[in-house]
Amino acid sequence: MSERNQIRHGIEQVVERGMCIGCGACAIRTGGAIAVTLGSRGLYQANLATATSEQISLATRVCPFSDAAKNEDALASERFGDLPHDDRIGHYSAVMAGRLTEDDSVVQSSSGGLATRLLSGLLERRVVDSILHVGRSDGSELFEYVVSSSVDELLSARKSMYYATTLAEVGAALRPDKRYAVVGVPCFIKAMRLLADEVPALNRQLAFFVGIVCGHLKSTFFAESLAWQAGVPPSSLETVDFRVKNPTRAANRYDYSATARTGERVVRPVASAIDGSWGYAAFQPEACNFCDDVFAETADVVFGDAWLEQYQRDWRGTNIVVTRDARATEILRAAEDTGAVVLTDLGPDEAARSQAGNFRHRRVGLRVRLADDIAAGLSVPIKRVSPSTDGVSRGRIRLIRQRRDISRMSLEWFEQARATNDLDHYIDRMRTAIARYQRVDAAQRGPIAILRYLVRKVRGTKR
Repeated sequence: MSERNQIRHGIEQVVERGMCIGCGACAIRTGGAIAVTLGSRGLYQANLATATSEQISLATRVCPFSDAAKNEDALASERFGDLPHDDRIGHYSAVMAGRLTEDDSVVQSSSGGLATRLLSGLLERRVVDSILHVGRSDGSELFEYVVSSSVDELLSARKSMYYATTLAEVGAALRPDKRYAVVGVPCFIKAMRLLADEVPALNRQLAFFVGIVCGHLKSTFFAESLAWQAGVPPSSLETVDFRVKNPTRAANRYDYSATARTGERVVRPVASAIDGSWGYAAFQPEACNFCDDVFAETADVVFGDAWLEQYQRDWRGTNIVVTRDARATEILRAAEDTGAVVLTDLGPDEAARSQAGNFRHRRVGLRVRLADDIAAGLSVPIKRVSPSTDGVSRGRIRLIRQRRDISRMSLEWFEQARATNDLDHYIDRMRTAIARYQRVDAAQRGPIAILRYLVRKVRGTKR
């Protein structure tokens, strides 16, 4: 057995490495013995300080970044093993692109509105009694996991909410006589699958799993930063709408809005925010550096954005959908028959191409990060890609490492900015880090990219 395979990467190593995603599976599995709380940098983290060795063992089996837990391949093959499989998107029954046909409804959705249509269908057909999903919070945070038991409740919480959340509390309060659909990013869905395997009662209650294609999660700082840059400081912030569609621009060039407690609402292009581009990975948790699941491979159905040229031009937004459960396919096809949605069949190649940057981060980038950490003597989880820099260009390796630095430092810089009430402290440092990243990115892309970078730099200097 190799030295690498002898390393045990359990929940203790996950927490020690700052790799906890805060999903709450450990808290649910141990009946609250392990607390999951929001830290000073806007990320939920598990606290193992008072946990017994037995509780640590239970938690390790349901932690999505633990070697003791089943990986995505094992979990998915147990459920979808009779379906075709693609190494990028996992098992699949149908692969589609589509959106709602009613413009007023689709405009109120983040993308094409198909996730809400599917969830509504699950409630209407009594496949489930309630939906566990992220919605607006009644407490001190902007967003949290909530339970919707009607279509009206569900519709009031549409849209993506790029905000740190946990299932710890809501997951521990499930009613034994009810069936639930759980909506989440890949690591949260995996954690709930692991829980369902370990706890028979949860296996009965968690009846349907709806995944969301994920570029990476965000700290609560992301919402505060966007709002602050729009003139609404954290102390005055009421809420943020992360995706406001603009009919004058392509689907991927949306706006955002920040609403102050006074009721004033400010709308700005996401591109105007220094950290608006997902490519810079501002406020990304360290856990996201160790995820290789893009299409929520353990979910019954997964929804994402159709970032393909033929769909990006439509400002209303279009979903990519991968179904693995016949009920999901049937609900969407039935909606198509009534004219409520429009669907186009695609293949795995097109689905994967819609998330090309995501795959570079979670497959190529992951190989490099694993190799870096192993070389540094750090514990890392066993993933479905091999640690190596072989075949990765020097420029790409530099980008991968710089992106990781930006993730880590953005959290530190913004925490300092909040403490001193000085947004420029964060902005100035981020601007320097992003400029360095852009130079390397342009150099490894070639002469045309370098020219474009220089033009942007000159324009920025003149402003």
